[in-house]
Amino acid sequence: MGFIKYDGNKIILKELKKSYNFFMKEINLDKFTNGYGLIRDKTNLAKEVASIASVGYGLAALIIGVEHKWISYKIAKERASKTLDTFINNVEGKSGFYYHFINIITGKREWNCEISIIDTAIFICGAITAGEYFGGEVKKKAEILYKNINWEWYRNKDTNHFYMGYTPEKGFWGHWDRYAEQLMVYVLGVSSKTFPIDKSMYYDFGRNKTNYKNIKDIIYTYCGALFTYQFSHAWINFMNLQDKDGIDWFENSIKATRANREYCIDNKDDFKTYSENSWGLTPCIGPKGYCGFGAKPCDANLKIENDGTVSPCGAIGSIVFTPKESINAIENYYNNFPKLWGKYGFKDGYNLEGDKPWFSKEYIGIDKGIGMVMIENYLNGTIWKYFMRNDHVKEGLKILEITDKKLEYK
Repeated sequence: MGFIKYDGNKIILKELKKSYNFFMKEINLDKFTNGYGLIRDKTNLAKEVASIASVGYGLAALIIGVEHKWISYKIAKERASKTLDTFINNVEGKSGFYYHFINIITGKREWNCEISIIDTAIFICGAITAGEYFGGEVKKKAEILYKNINWEWYRNKDTNHFYMGYTPEKGFWGHWDRYAEQLMVYVLGVSSKTFPIDKSMYYDFGRNKTNYKNIKDIIYTYCGALFTYQFSHAWINFMNLQDKDGIDWFENSIKATRANREYCIDNKDDFKTYSENSWGLTPCIGPKGYCGFGAKPCDANLKIENDGTVSPCGAIGSIVFTPKESINAIENYYNNFPKLWGKYGFKDGYNLEGDKPWFSKEYIGIDKGIGMVMIENYLNGTIWKYFMRNDHVKEGLKILEITDKKLEYK
């Protein structure tokens, strides 16, 4: 049978189910190991390595699966509960934070990686959402994990910024000193009852602003990669919210996504992969391995970073911001590039440069996760609904003075 063409709405449902399958299949379900519930970072290149961020998205997948009747509520709740047990008892970390990459069997550190604040945040967002959805013991365990996080430990007291990474070998390094994907950490940090941060941390990071063509006043990230405008939005519904300075992060992501697409259109003569329906530059697997692709506006040297590789997760993860443009891209990928589609839906990237088109054989958890969650939010708002129901999240937004745009600040 030949490859059957579908329209965009049917394709996003197929992509949702197949992305969900990643989190159901690339998981350790052996109850006799210390790594029950841990989910692989990627499918082929590191089969024994799990990612704590993959687990966060995997907890969201359980909710999505129940809502679509792909898994029973009872089984999903048990998996969520036992996964949180794994983090309470076995996963290696410090001060409530966890190592970015861990062994899928033992829960111990892999690759001499860092204790990651952002990946811990993605995991805890998944845990909080699962707690709200399943309630009972799942919510109690999510609360334990959240209370254990010492946000203040990860703060540079001299700059009032979060550090970007920590290892026992070299200590802390880097700073979240400007806008990127980290908005979630301020919402969670300020409302902690055990280790709260001051709300000034949210207002102290830089908000670099510029235009791209006729798209005005984009608060842009260093690399211009789309994931930086997506990850916090997967959990926090910033739609119709603004902070006391009048910043609307949802609208900003719309503008940044439009700029990313325009950049691809502007550069389609240089890279054959780029077009009005092939866009969404963000880190992914390319012909040279995992690379940090991005788009303007940014401060990174795109002539060095970009090689024509496009990841489907870029446009898919922006479906809540640019639904028409994202669905057009999804339809293009599915209907015109059969080699980009596989057992878990869209593969991680493709590149049409050179003599022979290149298609990744890999799937990566965070890339399947952001697409899955954003599709579900676009269709039903499910993950937004349950995450935003949490008392800590509501309190965090209140403390940061991120409220309904209709309110006037004095």
